[in-house]
Amino acid sequence: MLIQIVILSLVGGLLCLDRIFLQAMLSRPVIVAPVMGLLLGDLYTGLIIGAIFELFWMDRAPIGIYIPPNDSIASAFAAAVAILAGQSLGAVTKELTALSVLLAVPFGILAKRMDVRMMAFNDRLSDRALEAARSLDLRAIESLIWRALARAFVLYAALLLILQVIFVPAVIWLYPKLPVSIGGALSLTYYFLPVLGIGVALSTIKLRGAVPVFCAIFLAIALAMDYFHVF
Repeated sequence: MLIQIVILSLVGGLLCLDRIFLQAMLSRPVIVAPVMGLLLGDLYTGLIIGAIFELFWMDRAPIGIYIPPNDSIASAFAAAVAILAGQSLGAVTKELTALSVLLAVPFGILAKRMDVRMMAFNDRLSDRALEAARSLDLRAIESLIWRALARAFVLYAALLLILQVIFVPAVIWLYPKLPVSIGGALSLTYYFLPVLGIGVALSTIKLRGAVPVFCAIFLAIALAMDYFHVF
């Protein structure tokens, strides 16, 4: 398991670099979590967790100087915990998935603070790069870029590694000991999280009359699923 954790941390760190470098949407939760799931042989759980986080922080866009919660770290961590713990316990259940998502949310906010400090550090590097540009020192500029990328990769990968080393064994030990009432609450939470995400997504729609239409469609689908006993 330790080798899997190290691999997931390295891959997660690389994907998180897209937040500050390429910005080709490779760091979105709907990409990061499925990649974690694919590496662990459980793409389905990765897709579910990625979709939840993608909806959950959809209205937190990095516009101007605002730095949103680090949904890349949160989704990678949640997918790793859910799948690794599930493989050890025998199955990745709805309750285990919900628990992993709830555990990951605070660390997405914590990683945001790390991003803020990293941006401040990069501002200093940017000033040095401008000085190097005035003297036409291209090698110095290249060195500063690689330094910033290496620092970000190490911080992201190290954070994922530490979180997984701590929480994967903790969840494996704690989850079977949870009371039945807590398990029932986690089961309800599993179905509540997508509804919360859809609510966030609807709040970003500015078209008049769109929200009632979406709510009516959602209610119709929910009633149809209940009538045909989908769950």
